[in-house]
Amino acid sequence: MRRGLSFAIFALFVAGCATTQPATVQTEQSPGLVGPAGPQGPAGPMGAQGAPGATGAAGAVVAGPRGADGSSGPMGAQGATGATGASGAVATGRAGVAGPMGPAGAQGPIGATGAQGSSVVGAAGPTGAAGAAGAPGETGKTGPRGETLVGPAGPAGGSGVAGSTGGSGDKGVQGSTMAGIAGETGRSGPAGVQGPMGSTGAQGPVGVVDRWTSFREFVFASNGAEILAGEQSKVADVADYMKQNPSLQIGIDGSMDPRGSDPRDQGLSDRRVGAVRDALIQAGVPASKIQTGAFGDTRLTRDRRVEVLIKTGS
Repeated sequence: MRRGLSFAIFALFVAGCATTQPATVQTEQSPGLVGPAGPQGPAGPMGAQGAPGATGAAGAVVAGPRGADGSSGPMGAQGATGATGASGAVATGRAGVAGPMGPAGAQGPIGATGAQGSSVVGAAGPTGAAGAAGAPGETGKTGPRGETLVGPAGPAGGSGVAGSTGGSGDKGVQGSTMAGIAGETGRSGPAGVQGPMGSTGAQGPVGVVDRWTSFREFVFASNGAEILAGEQSKVADVADYMKQNPSLQIGIDGSMDPRGSDPRDQGLSDRRVGAVRDALIQAGVPASKIQTGAFGDTRLTRDRRVEVLIKTGS
């Protein structure tokens, strides 16, 4: 390539000399002597651009190893402290959870009950959210005491522990008794002559029992439906009274205790009523004179009992 460039320069030099200077005849006496350069001729037209050459293959990139970390430079001097900013606003946090209630103190003496004032209790509105607590103001003077409003009585407190029984007091001295002197009993007078017996009067009207009236009550053993031996005499009492008063009706009431909730209680009550009814029939009371059901005051409970009531028949 270097040879080609030298040749091109020489050719241009020759061409320039041919156009501007007459040919110099070199003699044998000055071989290889180069004369001064002539003025440069105008540049020839640029030749057509040749076709681009093919792109060469991409070269391989080799990353070198990372160099060692340099040492840290010295720490600079600390700058001046900036001015303190304005204080932030203080926000009141929510109230904490209420602590457990302490033990009740000893009850103070009960004050005198004031006269109850007239008042109308309005419906309580919803409780608003608690605002932030303001700075406490100056304590005002105590105003005159207003009328006392007596609220509803609170729930009854639990019964206190029963105190120990006090010792018995000393027995007083018996007073002296002075009995009076009994007078002498007078003598009985002579018995008079008995008069003749009067004639029997007409029989009065039969009495009327206008409502059910209790006559006898039978007691049974717990969970038992048989008439006890000690209750058998009541059967004869009822039967004899009915023979003397045939106008009466009998009602047998075995109403169960209304506090009971076991269905077996009703069945037990029915069996006890049946036992009394059967015993009265065997003792001679007509079955047509006997009624069973609830008679008298239904508020009265009959625990282990069957009641026999009487009433004049209609």
